[in-house]
Amino acid sequence: MTTGQRDAIASPASGLIIYNTTTNSLEIRNSSAWVSLSPAADAMPTIQIGTQKWMSKNLDVAFYRNGDPIPQVTDPTAWANLTTGAWCYYNNDPIQGGKFGKLYNWYAINDPRGLAPQGWHIPNDEEWTTLETTLGGSSVAGGKMKEAGSGVPFNWQSPNTAADNSSGWAGLPGGYRVTNGFFDVGFYGNWWSSTEGSTTTAWLCNLRSGSGSIFRDYLNRRNGFSVRCLRD
Repeated sequence: MTTGQRDAIASPASGLIIYNTTTNSLEIRNSSAWVSLSPAADAMPTIQIGTQKWMSKNLDVAFYRNGDPIPQVTDPTAWANLTTGAWCYYNNDPIQGGKFGKLYNWYAINDPRGLAPQGWHIPNDEEWTTLETTLGGSSVAGGKMKEAGSGVPFNWQSPNTAADNSSGWAGLPGGYRVTNGFFDVGFYGNWWSSTEGSTTTAWLCNLRSGSGSIFRDYLNRRNGFSVRCLRD
């Protein structure tokens, strides 16, 4: 609804959530006013790398840009059979979500309602390649993108090869979900691109504890991977 339609609601209940098409944001009613639940694009934590401005954290939204909810799917059989967008926490554990953000299948990436917040988009494979090139090429870019340190209290497990986060991108090892479970938190970080591979796959980028490189691959669209957004 528009701002005018929102303001015409008589005595809106506290806790009521609406999608404001005037401001392109979710809003919730508190005891006396409407409060935005959608951070402004300019309020997102960012890092400038060459010509690109990236979010400096993994995406952690539960609504599409138009306000529709994205289903959280915990059941392994249901997840393995999805052909529509969904998210989960690693191991279905909200504590892991607090560290690493949500894991999304590629159907959420490709949903026309928009996964990225207003002013942002999911990078395509060419844009990932631009980042890789800006940071000196695939053999060294991974170390520059990974959060430094390993073991307690850090997120990466040893050896976290060549990690110095000199780019400020602060990549985290959020692991991944495939049809038979969750794997490799602490060792792998995987981020979707918006680029299709085959009819059942899509491109992604991967960082690993045991390498200073960045890897590109195409894998099953049902997999749950992290997401980073790029400024429009």
